[in-house]
Amino acid sequence: MEEDIASRGAEVRRYPVLPLRDVVIFPAMAHPLSVGRRRSMTAVNQAMASDQKILVVTQKSGEIEDSGPNDLYSVGTLCNCVHAVQTPQGTMRVMVEGLQRMQILDYPQLDPFMIAEAMPAEEPYEPSIKTEALMRGIVSQFDKAVSLSRNISPEALATAMNLTDPGRLADLVAAHLPARLESKQKILEIFPVEERLEAIFRLLVNEVHLLEVENEIESKVKEGIHSTQREAFLREQLRVIEEELGQETGYAEETEDYRKKIEAANMPAEAKDKTEKELVRLRRTPSISPEGVVIRNYLDWLVGLPWSKRTEDNQDIDAAQKILEEDHYGLKKVKERVLEFLAVRMLAGSNVRSPILCFVGPPGTGKTSIGKSIARALGRKFIRLSLGGVRDEAEIRGHRRTYVGALPGRIIQTIFRSGDKNPVFMMDEIDKVGMDFRGDPSAALLEVLDPEQNNSFTDHFIEVPFDLSEVLFITTANFLDSIIPALRDRMEVIEFPGYIEDEKMQIAIQFLMSKELTASGLSPEDLTINEGALSRMIRQYTKEAGVRNLERSIGEACRKVAREKASGRGQKVRITEKNLHKFLGPPRFHYGSAEKKDEVGVATGLGWTEAGGDLLSIEVTFVDGKGDLVLTGRLGEVMRESGQTALTYARSVARKIGRFGKPLEQRDVHIHAPAGAVPKEGPSAGVTMATAILSALSEIPVRKDVAMTGEVTLRGKVLPVGGVKEKVLAAHRAGIPNVILPAENEKDLEEIPAYAKRALHFHFVEDMDQVLSIALTQPLTAVPS
Repeated sequence: MEEDIASRGAEVRRYPVLPLRDVVIFPAMAHPLSVGRRRSMTAVNQAMASDQKILVVTQKSGEIEDSGPNDLYSVGTLCNCVHAVQTPQGTMRVMVEGLQRMQILDYPQLDPFMIAEAMPAEEPYEPSIKTEALMRGIVSQFDKAVSLSRNISPEALATAMNLTDPGRLADLVAAHLPARLESKQKILEIFPVEERLEAIFRLLVNEVHLLEVENEIESKVKEGIHSTQREAFLREQLRVIEEELGQETGYAEETEDYRKKIEAANMPAEAKDKTEKELVRLRRTPSISPEGVVIRNYLDWLVGLPWSKRTEDNQDIDAAQKILEEDHYGLKKVKERVLEFLAVRMLAGSNVRSPILCFVGPPGTGKTSIGKSIARALGRKFIRLSLGGVRDEAEIRGHRRTYVGALPGRIIQTIFRSGDKNPVFMMDEIDKVGMDFRGDPSAALLEVLDPEQNNSFTDHFIEVPFDLSEVLFITTANFLDSIIPALRDRMEVIEFPGYIEDEKMQIAIQFLMSKELTASGLSPEDLTINEGALSRMIRQYTKEAGVRNLERSIGEACRKVAREKASGRGQKVRITEKNLHKFLGPPRFHYGSAEKKDEVGVATGLGWTEAGGDLLSIEVTFVDGKGDLVLTGRLGEVMRESGQTALTYARSVARKIGRFGKPLEQRDVHIHAPAGAVPKEGPSAGVTMATAILSALSEIPVRKDVAMTGEVTLRGKVLPVGGVKEKVLAAHRAGIPNVILPAENEKDLEEIPAYAKRALHFHFVEDMDQVLSIALTQPLTAVPS
């Protein structure tokens, strides 16, 4: 390169330099320029004062204000300054005409304007068939580019078609193409003509392809715009025609409002089509027609439903667990199930189907309130629907729009009010749903509460499917028996056992006291209730599975203190077990207690009630008669059968070990369970009845410090029973140290509190011989006849 420059030393000359920011000047091209930088204007003035030659060089970056040699490309174009004009704004308008490519060697001067040493670039060229083919291809592609682009002058195409110089053709096309600055500079720096033609051809093919894609996109956009404009134009024409004919519908403005609401609702395709069809009907309905009101009501329901609006789940399991613990004491299984749902939701995302939970238990055990806590833990909205007394299927599925005053069913109505498609939806008292001539609401709930079907629940009023699969349904019931099997099978049942005494105590201390003090306008300094008073309140003033009556009792005491405080006689009150009766009156309930001495024919059993466990004394006596069995004490059918079974077993024992006094065929047996106003049911008193019968028959007393439970068979086998936890705690409360349980119930001791297990001695038995050896004060022996 240096030798080449040395050999061409005579061609090296100095020229004033005009740096350009955003344009590349090619030889044989005329181009107007706006010059505003000080050194650039000085260079133009110098060129105009001498031979009008100036070297135009493009900057590498257009952001540089005061460019130096390193900021400029090494190849520029020598131009002729045709004319230069000073503008009022202090800049210059210069018309330059490209002459030839120049290779820049050095910049000997930078101020007051730049001067470069440069020499003409050699542009080797040999005519060939390839060159001719490239020229034809370039002209053809340039023709396409001109037809696709509005930025290329058709005159440039005419000039290109008449050119025979391949170098000038390449420069002409490069100058007019809407290509990037770097691409044009690369074309300027290619000196061999054939290589320049190849580069131009590649650039042209790429640009034509881009222009074709741009035109295709623009055509589609225009088509959509024209369609919208045409529709708006036709609507306006229709409005004017209707005004002229006196048939204006009166719903023009409403139609546009509904159209905006439809777009904002983000409905599924089927619902959107249905809504738009109804909108067309509304537009064509005269304002005096009552049908317009019906259509508007229907549209209001459709656009108001939360088709796509949802609440994001809180996926912090630790925070959810903290909320559940704050709101409720106990209910371990329920809390674990909710946390499991959260964990699965976090791992599986939206692919998991929401379960249908069914909380079953006695009133007042927190079924509804735990639903609110679940919603708070998940961060969802909570909505509630009471199904008690619902007997019309249309209450669930809605009425057809043909009926006057038709509305959607309660499911859709409740979702509509919530404003979200994934709330926590509690259906209270599902076991109270009935049926009559209007249909069975339970059957209508089958689709709602089936995770496999409720993603397309169709209400009779709405008439389009609505997705309920993201809703977390929770149902509550007091009993499962009244729920139809098909509906029960769709739900995951979670049992809510009644609270034991210790749980009620903690609930009263942690929740109820502060709640009732606040409701009565009191502070903790005004009233305190010690644990002894609360324990007596639970045992003697309430008898329930839940805590509603306990809450009422605490509230009653608070109100009496509030009355004294409001009268100006208020002072700090402390309620203890000794003065509790002053606030609540005499005790209202009495739990069973242990016998004071060993009795003949009296055995202490353990029973389960909704309010918890209780002692059940079974009394047996024999009187002269015909061998009949008399059962009293408001016993249920199953318990009567247990009594008959126990008597038959006792007769078999009497036959084996000898006769006891008169033959049993000459004596009637009377079995009585005290507290005759209280219904009693279940098979778990069989062991107790058999023990009492054999005690009365043998006249051997039953130990007063033993309580028992279990079902008995005709062979004397002892079968397992339920409610072990509540029964054992009843024995502990009554101070009975020995408890007889079926051997198969040993596993249930895990649920019993540690303090109770430490205070009691458990006897696990498999047959009546073991029971009798523990319960009777002496072994069972034959009595002479």
